Amino acid sequence: MPPRKSNTLTEAELRLMKLLWQRGESAVSDLVAAIPSEEALAYNSVLTTLRILEQKGYVDHRQEGRAFLYTPTVAEREASRSEIRHVLGRFFSNSREQLLLSLLGDDDISPEEVQRMKDAIRDAAPDPVQPSAGPASNSSSQGRKA
Repeated sequence: MPPRKSNTLTEAELRLMKLLWQRGESAVSDLVAAIPSEEALAYNSVLTTLRILEQKGYVDHRQEGRAFLYTPTVAEREASRSEIRHVLGRFFSNSREQLLLSLLGDDDISPEEVQRMKDAIRDAAPDPVQPSAGPASNSSSQGRKA
């Protein structure tokens, strides 16, 4: 279930969530060490951000000795979908069509990306209704017999 208190993640929260999704359960010190040096955060900043993530419902913790181990409670795909729904509602009045048209209108989109989108739309579209061999068909054939 997506988090209830906040629909979005800040950049710092998302960086930590990505680490947790990659690593799984982790201590604060392990996360601090795993952050790339150009994005380095202090131990207290990581701890504060994890506590906020816990309040938002994205992570949970357990204590092992003196260390707290944090685990993601929201899957990456679920968080991604929640973010998309937020953007969809906020900027596109919940219109997937408007979102897609906005993406297609981007000057940086390549012909290959457009083709992959077309393929994805074709694959996601519901199958057209096929005539069934049920009672409706039988009544038609019975009508022809009479």
